[in-house]
Amino acid sequence: MELARGANTVIDGTSLKVAVSGSAPGTVDLMVFQLDDRNKVRDDADFIFFNQPVSPEGAVRLESGGVIEIDIARVPADIHQLSVAVALDAAANGTLSSVRDMGVVVEQAGSVAVVAPALGLTTERAAVLVEIYRRGAGWKLRNVSAGWDSGLADLVTAFGVSVDEEPQTQPAGSAESVDGIRSVPDEAKLSMVKREKLDLRKREVAKVLLTKGGKGIRARVVLVIDKTGSMAKQYRTRVVHRVVERMVPVAIQLDDDGKLEPYLYAVSFIKLPEISVHDAEEWSDTYLHLRGSHGGFNYDKIGAANREVPIMTEILSGLTRGSAPTLVLFFTDGGFSERKEITKLMREASGLPAFWQFVGIGKANYGVLEKLDDLDGRAVDNAGFFALDDIDTVDDAQLYTRLLSEFPDWHKAAVAAGITKP
Repeated sequence: MELARGANTVIDGTSLKVAVSGSAPGTVDLMVFQLDDRNKVRDDADFIFFNQPVSPEGAVRLESGGVIEIDIARVPADIHQLSVAVALDAAANGTLSSVRDMGVVVEQAGSVAVVAPALGLTTERAAVLVEIYRRGAGWKLRNVSAGWDSGLADLVTAFGVSVDEEPQTQPAGSAESVDGIRSVPDEAKLSMVKREKLDLRKREVAKVLLTKGGKGIRARVVLVIDKTGSMAKQYRTRVVHRVVERMVPVAIQLDDDGKLEPYLYAVSFIKLPEISVHDAEEWSDTYLHLRGSHGGFNYDKIGAANREVPIMTEILSGLTRGSAPTLVLFFTDGGFSERKEITKLMREASGLPAFWQFVGIGKANYGVLEKLDDLDGRAVDNAGFFALDDIDTVDDAQLYTRLLSEFPDWHKAAVAAGITKP
C-alpha cells in the first residue's frame, strides 16, 4: 500500500518497524519527536536522535540502518503524535530533494506494509516524512513530506526542543572530564545539536585511547589529504569534508589546543590554516578543492599526480628526536609509486617522534603502504595502514578503533627508546 503526500491510513497492531531509506548518519540524520497535544515535546528527552536513541519509556528506539522500532502500547498517554523526520547535516550541500529514493516503509505485524515516499520536496534541508498520530482509540499514519529550508535548527525549534545557537561563556582553557574526555573552549561556539554529535565522537576517541593504554597522551595532530586527480569523486561527494569533521575529535582529545594542522598534497603540497572545532565546516568549504585559487592559495600549482616524498620530507623536517610526539593522519587513494624512496624515509623517520597512520580511501592500489607492518630496519614500528574504501559506511567506533589502536603502542616504544617525550 502506498500513501500519497498528505494521505493517511489506519495502523493495525502495536508493533511497528519504520525503515527510512535515504538516511545516512553524518549526512542525512534521522530523528523522531514525541509530541503532546500542543504539537511540542514535553522536554528534550522526547527528541530521539543518534546521541539519544531511545525514548524515556522505551516506546521508540533508533536502530542501525535507518530503522525505527516503535511499540505503540508503550507510548505515554500524553503523547499524541510521533513525527519521523530527517535533516541534512550542516556540512552537506544541497537539499533533501536530491537524496535518492528517500521515503518510509512501515511494517506492521500481521498487516500489509505501508510505503510513504518523500514527495514534493524542493528546497527543504529538514523535513517531517511521516507522522504517527492518535485518532480516537486507535492510531493513524500520514505521509507529510514537508519541512524547512533552513534545516535542523528550525525543525527542532518548531517542536519545542531547546537549541542554543549562541556562544556560551567560554572556559579559560581546555578541560578534561572524570572519564577522560577532553573539551576545548571553541566547542562553546557550537549549537546544542552539533555539540551532542561532537561529544559522542569524543567519547569514542577517548574509549579507544583508554582501552589501548593511551589515556593522557598529548600530541601534535597533522592531517594530510591527497589532492590528486583520482580523488575527484571524494571531493565532489564531500567525502574529504566528512574526513575533516571526523578527525577534529581526535585533535581535541590529543592536542593541547584541540586544533588540526592540515596539508593538501599532490606533486607538491600546501600547508593550510589550522582547523578549529567551531570553524571546521567553513574551513572545508574554503580550502578543500582540487583546482583553482581558494583562500589565497593556487591549487593548480600543487599538481594533480601523486608524489609523497616532498610532503613527508616537510613533516620530518619539523621533528626533533626527544621532543613531543606527533600523530600524522595521512588520507590517500594510493599511488605510492616511489617505493624505494618512501621505504628509506620511513626507516629514517622511525628515530623521530612521529607515528604515521595512513588511511586508504577510494578503492585504489595502495602499493608500499600495505607492506609497512613488515618493514624492517626501523628503530620502532612507526606506521600503520588500513583501507576504508568508503568511509561513510564505517561508524565512529570502528573508525577511531582502527585509526588510533597502534598509536599508544608506538608511543610507549618511542618513549622507552628516547625518541619522544612521555
